[in-house]
Amino acid sequence: MKKNKIFIMGLALTLGAGAALTSCVDTDSTLVDFDPQLSSPNDTVYSLLGVLKKMQTIADRTVILGDLKGELTAVTEDATTALQEVANFTATTENVYNAPEDYYAVIQNCNYYIAHADTNLSLRGEKVFIREYAAVKAFRAWTYLQLAIHYGKVPFYTKPLLTEAEADPSLYPKYDVRQICEYFIPDLAPYVETDVPLGASYTDRFLPVRVLLGDLCLWAGRYREAAQYYHDYLTHNDNPQPPVPSEIEYRWSSYEFKGFTTSSYGGALLAYNQMESLEYNGTVSYLDDIYISTDDNRYYYQATASQALSELSASQHFTLVYTDPTTNLPDTVYPAENQVYQDSRMKGDLRFFSKVSSGYSAGTDGYSRYTQSMQLLSATAIPYYYLSDVYLRMAEAYNRAGLPQSAFAILKYGLSTQTVSRYVSQEERDRAGSLLTWSQYDFITQGMTTGTVNTRGIHSYGCGDAYADTLYYVMPELPSEEDSILYVEDLICNEMALEGSFNFTGQRFADLQRIALRRDDNSFLARKVAGRNGEDNFDTELYNRLLDRNNWYLPLE
Repeated sequence: MKKNKIFIMGLALTLGAGAALTSCVDTDSTLVDFDPQLSSPNDTVYSLLGVLKKMQTIADRTVILGDLKGELTAVTEDATTALQEVANFTATTENVYNAPEDYYAVIQNCNYYIAHADTNLSLRGEKVFIREYAAVKAFRAWTYLQLAIHYGKVPFYTKPLLTEAEADPSLYPKYDVRQICEYFIPDLAPYVETDVPLGASYTDRFLPVRVLLGDLCLWAGRYREAAQYYHDYLTHNDNPQPPVPSEIEYRWSSYEFKGFTTSSYGGALLAYNQMESLEYNGTVSYLDDIYISTDDNRYYYQATASQALSELSASQHFTLVYTDPTTNLPDTVYPAENQVYQDSRMKGDLRFFSKVSSGYSAGTDGYSRYTQSMQLLSATAIPYYYLSDVYLRMAEAYNRAGLPQSAFAILKYGLSTQTVSRYVSQEERDRAGSLLTWSQYDFITQGMTTGTVNTRGIHSYGCGDAYADTLYYVMPELPSEEDSILYVEDLICNEMALEGSFNFTGQRFADLQRIALRRDDNSFLARKVAGRNGEDNFDTELYNRLLDRNNWYLPLE
């Protein structure tokens, strides 16, 4: 049965037409004995809900693997052995977080749905089940992508397994992340304009197909296509999505030379995995017991911000366009080098300070303890995408498509007709073509003559008026375009850390891996992760372990 571990749980279908099976079958028997066709609305909706419930089972694990294998999160001395093994890349097949069978259970459910849904059934000229069909295809592609990110080469199959004999991983080819992406790009492309199921109120429960296609192309090295998918998603006429600066402004309420005052941080959440609020109803999230102080963990949180994140955040420069009360003229100001802060985390970028808080407080038992809380951790909504994720991956795609000035503009200014004409050379604009088409009515940046500003660079999310920073956040003249691309890619990688830390999408390890694979430089990832404890505590043993790419991945068996 060992060889069947990764598939056998997937045989226990939760689909409406499926049969409940045990996790261990001793005979090579047929496991499904019923009419498999999903041809009624009840069948397909119930089956879709079954897929959604399976997605819940991998939500926490995806976050834990993505965060703890990156450099922004450090485990505490109170962390379980299993969490420490994940963080140190020493997890075995016995580790509780190494459960590929749960990902394959999602895939099995999706394969069954895709094989049996009646996509030809029409009502008033519209295919009845096409929305559900597209949503399930997106869940399958996303799940396979997560498998490849954390397991390397994985057994790949797209037909439902109906017998134990079929549930033998050795029967199937092993695909790496690029092969998986190359398969699913044409598989999903026909559904790029398909609406999500269940009505508008459930839009954010499903993966945006156009964004997922951008991700697949990005991993596959098809950068121009990735850039186009992200661009078309953000600028779609039906729902243009500028990086609204109201999400920036409330991160601080005033600028004082004695320090900053900030309010809570939160970006625009595009899509999330809806979890249950009670165990009675199904799968609940236990991330709070790992990341924050709770009664259940007796306030001993197990994961926290790393020293590397603290150092990166503090190395940034806050910028403010300040109106002098005497002259009534605008001026660009920066905190003084000897600025004294009420909290050391206020230095530099404010996102870290706004998302993670800690200090002594009383528990429900009345005793004072050192506790930690996370602004963006929700027990019922585990994110797939924030809007800023799409902008940053678009910047990554633009940059590698040979458009580094445009990519930098996404970070510093935000893209609009004005910023394109001001900060992107004519030569690059000619190469970019439609990728730099932005509606002057939907995307309005600082200094435009009409409309309310709704577009700024992502760096402004934590560093104030970054568009006015002429001292620190600038793009230098470099000897070659390749040098410029590498320089901007490093900035993007840092911005993904500043913006994505403790957003709980679980994507940091994936970001590092994608860049390292692209550069064919194992040391890029190894150096980042081994430096999570700060410049003065570099983990040489971990660095040497991660120089071998095989050690990036969890063992399948």
